[in-house]
Amino acid sequence: MKQQKTNLKYLWLIIPLIISYFAYKGYGFEYKAGVTISCLGLIAFSYWNKLKSSRNVLFVIAAFVFSIIGDWFLSHKGDSFIMFSAGIGFYFLAHAGYMVYALVNGRLKIGLAVFLLIAYLLLFAFVLYPAINDTLLLVVVFVYLLISCFAVAAAAGTRLPAFSKWAYFSGIVLILFSDTIIAFMEFTTYQDLNFLILPTYYAAHIVITFSLLYKANNKSS
Repeated sequence: MKQQKTNLKYLWLIIPLIISYFAYKGYGFEYKAGVTISCLGLIAFSYWNKLKSSRNVLFVIAAFVFSIIGDWFLSHKGDSFIMFSAGIGFYFLAHAGYMVYALVNGRLKIGLAVFLLIAYLLLFAFVLYPAINDTLLLVVVFVYLLISCFAVAAAAGTRLPAFSKWAYFSGIVLILFSDTIIAFMEFTTYQDLNFLILPTYYAAHIVITFSLLYKANNKSS
């Protein structure tokens, strides 16, 4: 009976899933933020009585908050370099939160980090560097690229219950994938995958939330 009640808790993930549909259909920034806010609410509810023993979830909560702020800047950036850079800056802080949470619950996968760094440094050198004329923007993109790779490598090294670990890892990979498409959209003429940016971004927050819900409900966590 208790297990059945626990499983029913995952049905609440339908809320951010429904909101993400309206956000994808362009109903406004409040729906885009609503996906992450609803995920935040589910995490807060699940850990309300467990926060003293699970303070590391605050890093993910902070990451979600920074993501919402970054979303606001990028959704309202227009042609403003400052707004665009601010958005990337808050996404950087979000990745830092994801990475710290993973490291607290595990260790960095060095081999994966090296592989990702090589792949994305090649992308930076041969695709992004020739396309970006502003030196400051180059630095911002480069640093963001580094933290993204380390966040994925840290997520792969978490010592969490299996479902929790792979859901969290999948979520961080989806964010990296979404960010990669954004980079192509912003700095190159390749636009064929733009339709995947929002679905993968919303899916990332939902599966990361599932990871934390599973961890909260698993006795071995």
